[in-house]
Amino acid sequence: MTREMGQAALDILPALVFAGGAILLIFYVMFVPRALQVWSALGATVVLAVAGFASGWYLGRAPNITFFGTFAADRTWLWGTLIIVVVTLLTVALSVDWFRSDPRQGEYYVLLLLSALGAVLLAGAVDLMELIVAMLLSSVTGYTLTAFHRRSRAATEAGMKYYLLGALANGAMVYGVALLFGLAGGTSFADLRSGLVDADSTALIVGFAMVAIGVAFKLGAVPAHQWMPDVAQGAPAPASAFLLVAGKVGALIVLMRLVAVLPESAVGWRPLIAVIAALTMTLGNLAALWQDDVRRMLGWSSVSQTGYGLLAIVAFGRSDLAVPSLLFFLAAYAMGNMAAFGVVVKLRGLTDRESFRGLGSTHPWLMGALVVSFLSFIGIPPLGGFAAKLLLMGAVIDSGYAWLAVLTVINSAISLFYYARVMGPAYFDSADEPRPLMGSLASWAVGVAVVAVVAIGVAAQPLAAAWQALSPLTG
Repeated sequence: MTREMGQAALDILPALVFAGGAILLIFYVMFVPRALQVWSALGATVVLAVAGFASGWYLGRAPNITFFGTFAADRTWLWGTLIIVVVTLLTVALSVDWFRSDPRQGEYYVLLLLSALGAVLLAGAVDLMELIVAMLLSSVTGYTLTAFHRRSRAATEAGMKYYLLGALANGAMVYGVALLFGLAGGTSFADLRSGLVDADSTALIVGFAMVAIGVAFKLGAVPAHQWMPDVAQGAPAPASAFLLVAGKVGALIVLMRLVAVLPESAVGWRPLIAVIAALTMTLGNLAALWQDDVRRMLGWSSVSQTGYGLLAIVAFGRSDLAVPSLLFFLAAYAMGNMAAFGVVVKLRGLTDRESFRGLGSTHPWLMGALVVSFLSFIGIPPLGGFAAKLLLMGAVIDSGYAWLAVLTVINSAISLFYYARVMGPAYFDSADEPRPLMGSLASWAVGVAVVAVVAIGVAAQPLAAAWQALSPLTG
């Protein structure tokens, strides 16, 4: 038993690094003077670097379902963990200057690591109880990160809305988990696969629908999407960048793992998720059309991006492109979102659309980075977003849902209009006054994210080949 537990601990070493690093950082923050808490950013960076190294080290290992069938320490999880690690590293870089004068900045980096841990655990969950724990860890830390600026009315309001919606969605998920447990006689996904075959179809549909509400909340999908624009606008800008990405990575992967074990003939989850995907991408794009706050526009854009990501779930089981298209989408979206919010951080939080007027002439490299992220979101070659959408549309066409591919093209065209409302004045109008800029670390973060967006698109073929054989339960 001891040997088995030791091997299981090694299997989930990246997650243990996150947990152990967060605990050590808590003690550091508790006992050092506030003047030294600025070094907590370096501590968080070291933890993330070790977790990233551990994830890369284990990529060559055989897939493994560990901890008595409750955790999938497989290559899909490791790739998801690597995306979360990079996103969190970039968030730390964006946060250093933003929180430099905050006496509580050490606590912020602890919360960031714990929230990333929640997303990592979510990506590896193959047990309903672990799903609940990971979802709550990611959500509770997210509420706190959103409202971290306690004297900001916008941050407090966003945190309260996020919390109330999360309480409802997560509560529904817990009831759904209890129902599925009663039907299957166990909580592991293996138990669900065998125990739900002859289950009552009505109870099964209700149970899955309630769990899906909780996952939809974490994704920012209809009907639990409203927190995304509020958090994007009201939370500290670095935290907004993180919260719109990290949880989505874990939630999409765990949703694919969950539907893999459900009896499709009884639940009918594929058309349900197809409808949710269609509503989510369309609502997000239409709502973004009239936004004059760039951060809120990015929040609605993130809702629409969730709709695109759900195409991979629709295609799962019918197309070999499902898993690689999901990973492509997560990587491209994550880097594009970090680049866009990095520009906002660099501008010290100026997000009114008028604040971007003339930015193309006063700060061409900064506006260029924003344009790259916008074009990637639209799906313009050779950027990462183009490869992601191409794979996603190929996957849904293979699965018999060609109408979703058509809707994706239409929504991509719609998104061009609201991105152009920012890009046009930035290049064709003159600036009224100079914009104050944040420090050099934010510049590095923006640069890394932009390079990654381009690299993902350029390296699409070898990445697709590497991800082609992966599956959400064995690879």
